[in-house]
Amino acid sequence: MEISQLGEFGLIKELTGDIQLVNKTTIKGVGDDCAVIESQEGMRTLVTTDLLMEGVHFDLTYVPLKHLGYKAVIVNLSDIYAMNGTPQQITVSLAISKRFTVEDIQELYSGMKLACEKYHVDIVGGDTTSSLTGLGISITAIGQARPEDIVYRNGAKETDLICVSGNLGAAYMGLQLLEREKSVYNQQVSEAQQTGNKKVFDSLRDVQPDFAGKEYLLERQLKPEARKDIIEALNKAGIHPTSMMDISDGLSSELMHICNQSHTGCRIYEERIPLDYLTASMAEEFNMNVSTCALNGGEDYELLFTVPLVDNERISSIDDVKVIGYITQPELGCALITRDGNEFELKSQGWNPLKE
Repeated sequence: MEISQLGEFGLIKELTGDIQLVNKTTIKGVGDDCAVIESQEGMRTLVTTDLLMEGVHFDLTYVPLKHLGYKAVIVNLSDIYAMNGTPQQITVSLAISKRFTVEDIQELYSGMKLACEKYHVDIVGGDTTSSLTGLGISITAIGQARPEDIVYRNGAKETDLICVSGNLGAAYMGLQLLEREKSVYNQQVSEAQQTGNKKVFDSLRDVQPDFAGKEYLLERQLKPEARKDIIEALNKAGIHPTSMMDISDGLSSELMHICNQSHTGCRIYEERIPLDYLTASMAEEFNMNVSTCALNGGEDYELLFTVPLVDNERISSIDDVKVIGYITQPELGCALITRDGNEFELKSQGWNPLKE
């Protein structure tokens, strides 16, 4: 069905008519000029927005719409968790080109609803408009936290331990794998077109690459998760990070954000950076340095945080968290200590959407 047949309000009704609100703070959701959210006494409101543009942040050649919807929500919820807060509502705004059908947008929304259901978040509003250049997705997430619980980027102190959750570089290697298969497919199509072999060209339409054994890397790229479990584990252990952020643009970039805003330096150890076996194996296949992938790849949506040195024993008892270095005086700068003991200046080389 063409979207024009439903119109803007018809599409909104089609997408949001079955939404059930789950948070007590959500007084009014979709259907009025504004959502109404109750402000709980003694709580602070956290707000974050993320914009995803087709051709810049995602490629629909290999990104399923349902996965895209799920990921679009997760990248916002991850920011709320990175402030040690609890996400409760989101608004969703879409810019849609004419090539998309109602069924396409329903598939996109099904992924969003799945993420909201898993993380107990309400969709409370948004907007839709037409686009001349492709699909655009803007999501705003709203959360809450007690003032004393909020963790900023600027609180790291000298001797603090630098910690990361999960493992790094897998999402980037998943992206490289998808891009390689896209390139191979495009080359095959181009050759078929040049030779005028219609039979070969038609047979390519249903070709699917063989990703057997590499599902983990694809999941990390296409369907990441926010580390709500790590926040819960830290709270249960009585650990309050001194600084924290999620790893969306790469470990090196995020760590330098923390050091710049905290006016500190840092030392991290290459041998301590957590890596999955598949990530290392894939990097070797691509003839890439796996540590570089982990430092600069991005889109892992793991948590990077610092804790006081006295919390070393308690942080070591939390599953899926690893200490990778420590905070230093600012004049010592930011450095990576390699496996052979050499020291190199840490540079911010992660994802930059405005870079030419």
